Amino acid sequence: MTILVTGGAGFIGANFILDWLKHEGEAVVNLDRLTYAGNLDNLASLGGDNRHHFVKGDIEDQSAIADLLQRHEVRAILNFAAETHVDRSISGPGAFVQTNVVGTFRILEAARHYWQSLSGTARDNFRFLHVSTDEVYGSLEPDDAPFSETHPYRPNSPYAASKASSDHLVRAYGATYGLPILVTNCSNNYGPFQFPEKLIPLVIHNALKGKELPVYGDGAQVRDWLYVGDHCSALRLVLAKGSVGETYNIGGRNERQNIDVVRAICSTLDEWRPKVDGNYASQIAFVRDRPGHDRRYSIDATKLENELGWRAQENFDSGLRKTIRWYLDNPQWVERVTSGTYREWIAEQYA
Repeated sequence: MTILVTGGAGFIGANFILDWLKHEGEAVVNLDRLTYAGNLDNLASLGGDNRHHFVKGDIEDQSAIADLLQRHEVRAILNFAAETHVDRSISGPGAFVQTNVVGTFRILEAARHYWQSLSGTARDNFRFLHVSTDEVYGSLEPDDAPFSETHPYRPNSPYAASKASSDHLVRAYGATYGLPILVTNCSNNYGPFQFPEKLIPLVIHNALKGKELPVYGDGAQVRDWLYVGDHCSALRLVLAKGSVGETYNIGGRNERQNIDVVRAICSTLDEWRPKVDGNYASQIAFVRDRPGHDRRYSIDATKLENELGWRAQENFDSGLRKTIRWYLDNPQWVERVTSGTYREWIAEQYA
């Protein structure tokens, strides 16, 4: 038995593979193009583990995917592969359309033909699990109810629109061809191995370097935060017990304003790695808000909790402290991923 994970060298994909091999033990074929955010260092602990088979490749290469499916007799695909950063989608939307829309189409086509070639139990048990985001739902007002699985799609960034498009393609392949699909929409993930363009690792990295901690606009944007380990456990459960054709929202029930997240990081660093003079909050700098910045995301995970019995194990405080500790304990990883290209992009983005 083997599963295919696309984007398995990225932040969530790598955490999922580590979690999967720890809890399930089933072999994994890991397909990743190794773009700037894909990093095999994330999976260094699997060196010599023959349950993990890495293949450098692109989800747009339909024939290569078809070969992997046949050769490894794959029984499930988990599609993590995506361009994910809103800021990058604003400055360069083309890559997001290509990877998130065209790439999803190509892997769906490979999956469809492979699944149609199966018979009996193998055909019945096959699954295609598409990992998506809460950003497809758009923005909420302060008093609005959280996003449910039936909330209308209202994407406000090229990234969100590309993910919404991929979600619709996946659902269409389920409805039109009968492909046994599952879709998950998660809230903001955080935890080990996250590339430091995202808020939490960016703030940790900049704080320790004595740099400004950039906060968009007034910092009052609200996000629901989900520790990546909890996300991985939810995905394992959805793959094992989720109803074919269904969507499951995955959230941590941890809504926080961005500025409060930044201050919480500063407070923990003051405790664990105090500065010689002053505190880390003095480095906070409010910068021009990004275009179309959604004000609030909130996930209602009731369906997943009630139908499949999932519960997040980390609250925001415990998950954040685990995350900060990991970055403090792994400075070499951070130094390797924050290349000159990364520094140039950050300088341009937050100028």
